[in-house]
Amino acid sequence: MKEEETRKIVRKSYAKAAKRESCCCNSECNENYEKIGYSKAELETIPEDAAFSLGCGNPVALASLKEGETVLDLGSGGGLDCFLAAKKVGEKGRVIGVDMTPEMIDKARENCRKGRYKNVEFRLGEIENLPVADNTVDVIISNCVINLSPNKKRVFEEAFRVLKPGGRLMISDIVLLKELPKKIKENEQAYVGCVSGAVMKEQYLEVIKNVGFQDVKVVEEAHFPIDFVINDPSTEAIMKDYGISLEEAKEYASSVASIKVYAVKPK
Repeated sequence: MKEEETRKIVRKSYAKAAKRESCCCNSECNENYEKIGYSKAELETIPEDAAFSLGCGNPVALASLKEGETVLDLGSGGGLDCFLAAKKVGEKGRVIGVDMTPEMIDKARENCRKGRYKNVEFRLGEIENLPVADNTVDVIISNCVINLSPNKKRVFEEAFRVLKPGGRLMISDIVLLKELPKKIKENEQAYVGCVSGAVMKEQYLEVIKNVGFQDVKVVEEAHFPIDFVINDPSTEAIMKDYGISLEEAKEYASSVASIKVYAVKPK
């Protein structure tokens, strides 16, 4: 898929997601979030509609945010990670969420009003072309979004540009441990489901290093529970479309990992 075509597919999918309500069963929704690193205490502090889309980790938990810092969230969705970060940086800090889907921005701003957050703002824009000034951000977080970009190198170049010297990156994302079959890589459902847009783990880390980041390291790596992947609607659709057996699907699922990556822009 060409870059612009890919963006249209992702934008359309997430526009639909933004129009949905939060999980039909809050206890089920919270249980899913707890599986990927969010605590009950954290989820109870944010507006209900902020937690309606599922990432692959909790980048805020490992970002070591300090009071007064400026935080940028790439692909902020309904605002979950922005609101958690806002509590960490305090009134003197600032959190900026960037998302390319107008419906998501509307949802996040609505949640911001509901939660009465004074130090959070949301901007419409692509993570490959951030609407943020040079050298103005202390920390960049992102949750299972960069894998959706058709130009990951450009995303990390932009991240490098907007970070202050000494600024840091803490992102959760999906990577591959072994290549997926072509029929999966080219499937739209698999792309918006965060699978077919993913690249090999080594390639992902190399891109970050090549744009200038230092101290690049994986601080946490995990596999999703097989049933968690198999029961995902996008996975079920792919299995049905291509006649993929349950055993084949389990094998493909084992090729996917969630990682949390830390990196620093040199001073």
